[in-house]
Amino acid sequence: MRNYAWLTTAVILFLFTSCKSGEKLFNQGRYDDAVAAFVKKLQRKPQDAVALQLLPKAYEQSIRTHEDKVNGYLRSDNPLKWESVRREYRSLQRLYDIIYASPAAQKVVQPKDYRDAITGAQESAAQVRYERGMELLDRGDKASARDAYEEFAAALKMVSNYRDARQRMDEAFALGTVNVLVSRIDVRSPYYQFSADQFRDALVRNLQQRSINRFVKFTDERFAKNDDIRPDEYLEMQFYDFEVGQTYVDRLQREVSKEIETGSVKDTSGKVIKKYQTVKATIYIVKKTVVSRGLLDYRIIDVNNNRVLRQDRIPGSYTWLNQVGTFRGDERALSDEDKRQMGGVDAPPPPPQELFMLFTRPIYDQLARDLQSFYSQVN
Repeated sequence: MRNYAWLTTAVILFLFTSCKSGEKLFNQGRYDDAVAAFVKKLQRKPQDAVALQLLPKAYEQSIRTHEDKVNGYLRSDNPLKWESVRREYRSLQRLYDIIYASPAAQKVVQPKDYRDAITGAQESAAQVRYERGMELLDRGDKASARDAYEEFAAALKMVSNYRDARQRMDEAFALGTVNVLVSRIDVRSPYYQFSADQFRDALVRNLQQRSINRFVKFTDERFAKNDDIRPDEYLEMQFYDFEVGQTYVDRLQREVSKEIETGSVKDTSGKVIKKYQTVKATIYIVKKTVVSRGLLDYRIIDVNNNRVLRQDRIPGSYTWLNQVGTFRGDERALSDEDKRQMGGVDAPPPPPQELFMLFTRPIYDQLARDLQSFYSQVN
């Protein structure tokens, strides 16, 4: 019973607050919100006197406020004013939809339909965007073409099939795209050329998948002619000072010992005396290492004027390690660290081509980050 009384009180309080909130919104000049609040009130209580009295006044004020803004925009020199006009008309149309959905609200307010006004504003806004796009496209440079692309996209957002805006947008995209040709990597030793080609293949795929910038396209030099791609920039790469070092073999041997408890005895007085024994072992460690290192020099070159846009040199290295550990003697003499060094299989170093790929991994990661940073700034 107590819960029922609490629920009833809450409902009454909600209805009272709802009515008061509409008045409060009206007094604050928030007429759009007040209209919505009064309509909601009438949907629950069609004969509510306050809502019936203030709804027409709130709606009238909303129309006056939005249409005053529309007139102000129309008098301005802002070329994009029609988008602001559209926004105001859409706000008024939302009020129309709210009132039209409520029979009780329609008894005191005849809402105005702004659909034709919205359509007209959208057509005008699309026309302005289209004309701006055409002006930019006619300039013929890439930066302007990229801006034109955005203008045509904005026109289509207003009117989805506006004139030939979609075709013009594709044209602007093609003109605004920077085609970066990734050239063959120069390696001083032809022995590693296959591995360098693998490096380039992986780099091109990575750059394409990253979607760094929609106006930047990376293409392998081998496919550019087949795809009839005219490069705007070249990415040239060359490995310097690359070497796969000799295999170094270190043989380590050391003696270890430890005192361990072997039991206990009692002396003549009955006192327990622990017995200890020294255990010994010899540890043998065979460690093989091969160090690969080198530098990648890269340059980004503007094809039109042969100007170097960016260049850097990235170092890389990789140390291959193989270790085998064995021992002779009593295993109890080994520490935990000694035990971790035991085992392993004696294996030869990987072939030089594999070591080349391993040493280029950190170079690859750094180069991809550099290129992403550089080309993300294209706008």
